[in-house]
Amino acid sequence: MPPRTIAIGDVHGCRIALDTLLDAVGPRAGDTIVTLGDYIDRGHDSRGVIDRLLDLRRRCRLVPLLGNHEQMLLDALVDPSRRRDWLEFGGVATLASYGDDTDFGAVPAAHVDFLESCLDYHETPTHLFLHASYDESLPMAEQSDYHLRWESLRDRVPGPHASGKVAVVGHTSQKSGEVLDLGHLICIDTYCHGGGWLTALDVDTGRIWQANDSGRLRGGS
Repeated sequence: MPPRTIAIGDVHGCRIALDTLLDAVGPRAGDTIVTLGDYIDRGHDSRGVIDRLLDLRRRCRLVPLLGNHEQMLLDALVDPSRRRDWLEFGGVATLASYGDDTDFGAVPAAHVDFLESCLDYHETPTHLFLHASYDESLPMAEQSDYHLRWESLRDRVPGPHASGKVAVVGHTSQKSGEVLDLGHLICIDTYCHGGGWLTALDVDTGRIWQANDSGRLRGGS
């Protein structure tokens, strides 16, 4: 079978949903799995999510992108003045998953190394992958951190990128649980941590898999 390129939306600590989704997708050695960021915070098992991604990295080509939540954690680890903001943004649940919701030293070095290795974006001949949004007039290498990690589609929906490639993004939760497909932009953050779904998208075939944090699976066309 030909290798696949599959994007996975915002996990937010939902380990059961991630396990269920990956079991359904069945990543093979030749596949590329692009995870769009926001692996941590809000859900109850951020540690388990990172452990599962580290395992996945050994089984296929994993391309992890950096979300704004990971950026906040990395900032908090080096600058104590940033800690309160992150904790109020969902970080308490993340630290609790490591055993102590007040101990920043509880995050293992291997997990910090993983987050520091995450990319700003990923690009193929047909698609752009990023966490949040983009400036449609700029090449990907010139995008700002604000666009890549923070800008919400509720504030601004970018037009088609100058490259002509389809953008696959997360960050802006679709509380309906349905993928937002605008043709030039596809958002697959489908609000898993809030009772919605975790979404995987095969970008070549358009196949969709979704799982929730109760372990329920549903598939789309």
